[in-house]
Amino acid sequence: MYRFLLTPRWLALHVVVLLVIPAFVFLGRWQFGRFEERSANSERVTANIEATPVPLERLAAPGRPVREDDRFRKVTVAGTYDPSHALLVRRRPQEGRPGYYVLTPLVTGPGTAVIVNRGWVKAGATADTPPEVPPPPAGQVTVTGRLRPGETEESSGIRERSGLPPGQVLLIDIGRIGKGLPYTLVGGYVELTEQQPRPAAAPAPVPEPDVGAGGGLNLAYGVQWWLFIGIAIGGWILLIRREVAERKAASEGSEGSEASEAEEAESTPR
Repeated sequence: MYRFLLTPRWLALHVVVLLVIPAFVFLGRWQFGRFEERSANSERVTANIEATPVPLERLAAPGRPVREDDRFRKVTVAGTYDPSHALLVRRRPQEGRPGYYVLTPLVTGPGTAVIVNRGWVKAGATADTPPEVPPPPAGQVTVTGRLRPGETEESSGIRERSGLPPGQVLLIDIGRIGKGLPYTLVGGYVELTEQQPRPAAAPAPVPEPDVGAGGGLNLAYGVQWWLFIGIAIGGWILLIRREVAERKAASEGSEGSEASEAEEAESTPR
């Protein structure tokens, strides 16, 4: 009855099922791994945002990149803005509107500074129209903000290019920006959330990062892939049982037909 399982058609089905099952296991494990990774990142970023601010020098220094565990950590730093070396970061939409980030170096001591992202301004009426940028406050200021690592093409997915208007960049690349400055930059930048004294006008603050559901979708996808394993095995067994039932019914029908023919033959007068 089960010899049909060794026919070419069924052998091909067996191979497909045996290949699909480990593939689904791998995809499920990968999604569970992404769930754990994103959940850990979400918890870390949330904790850093809610933590009490610490002095910048405790977490960052010139020539030292910001650690992954310190991303979005609240820091404080005091210094004097240098508007002569301010930059605009192109293609930074906010709330669905095109605009720029405003970067201004904050000189913190002799020969040392940190880039401060003072916030967002909307784009001008045309691509060639410079945006209106509120000037930074003069004199000594104390900045509180989120510590961010510098951007690269690999980390951001943004490709830097030449030929931009003077004073504009596409990436907050601390290494590249620091090459044109008369002081050494801290290996990261501060995303401003508050400063004292408060200016009369300032760019719009950059919103807190959206940490999302902490990988909840990845967990759902992982469970889904593993459910597919049960569906594949269940479908395979169902097809076998249906084939057996059909063959059994055909066999019983054939036997019944032969028996009827025999009875008719016996009852026919000779």
